[in-house]
Amino acid sequence: MTTASPLRRGLLLACATALCGLAQPALAQAKIPLRISSPAVPDDWHAKMWTVFKDSLEKSAPNQFDVQINLNAALFKQGTEPAAMARGNLELASISAFDIAKLVPAFSIFTAGYVVRDPQHQQKVFNGPIGTELFKTVSDKMDLTVLSTVYLGTRQLNLREVRTVRTPADLKGVKLRMPGTKEWLFLGEALGATATPLAFGEVYLGLKTGTIDGQDNPLPTARAAKFYEVTKQLVLTQHLVDSLFITISNKSWNALTPAQKQNVMAAAQAASKFNNENRIKEEGQLVDFFRQQGLQVSTPDVEAFRKSVQDSYARSDYAKVWPAGLLERINATR
Repeated sequence: MTTASPLRRGLLLACATALCGLAQPALAQAKIPLRISSPAVPDDWHAKMWTVFKDSLEKSAPNQFDVQINLNAALFKQGTEPAAMARGNLELASISAFDIAKLVPAFSIFTAGYVVRDPQHQQKVFNGPIGTELFKTVSDKMDLTVLSTVYLGTRQLNLREVRTVRTPADLKGVKLRMPGTKEWLFLGEALGATATPLAFGEVYLGLKTGTIDGQDNPLPTARAAKFYEVTKQLVLTQHLVDSLFITISNKSWNALTPAQKQNVMAAAQAASKFNNENRIKEEGQLVDFFRQQGLQVSTPDVEAFRKSVQDSYARSDYAKVWPAGLLERINATR
């Protein structure tokens, strides 16, 4: 038996070390990349939830995924994420009902007023048979898999002057600022007001000068924009409970093992739960915040608003693309 010389042993050790060094990048590259694109700013719950997603996935599937979080629309502009995922240029994003409705018209029902009653109703609808059916259509038509439903916020009204608001008739003549698309303007008219298109950046001055009489937004947005400085009343109409949907490209989803799919799904649901709980808590606290700022807070006859607004939609062209009986099934979900 021949004993290797010290020089040869050194060379063998050096080669082995080099090979190990080469193996480390190879192992790192073996991680499955999950690029995330979000327009959310870092302080938003919709941004923070992605860290929960990443941490949850690292805990359940250590060293299997390379989760890359991109905020502030730094990777893709808001609204372009579905196409990027379909092309294979992006793995994960949170997309809106408006995004989905462009390719799945039936989904436009969730952009209408008073369809979803509250965050709890939202989760029951999308986690039940209705969600299963619609998400199957999303997968077929958009090449995306919906992992979980995220609560985006409930839109309320701020009014420049105090008035009694019980039903839509009480908003007659109120110049209510709405985003400038036909869908938003229709909602404003359905609420009983005179829908007035105005850029968001002009709303504060419009309320201050009387160009508009009111605006609608979720409470966190109204606080951030300081609309409480130029309005006297908060009317809790609850006219639109908005959603986001954590989605993954079918290409990425189908490449996962069953165990990996379960881990990714669980991480998405943990992220949604984190966001939803914190968003609901924040909105509850903000009602008191607006009271402290001197605003009168009132709650109208929400059922009267719901019936009137749903009747307006039922008579419109928007409802023609909704599957027969879908609105009734949503209303019946408890």
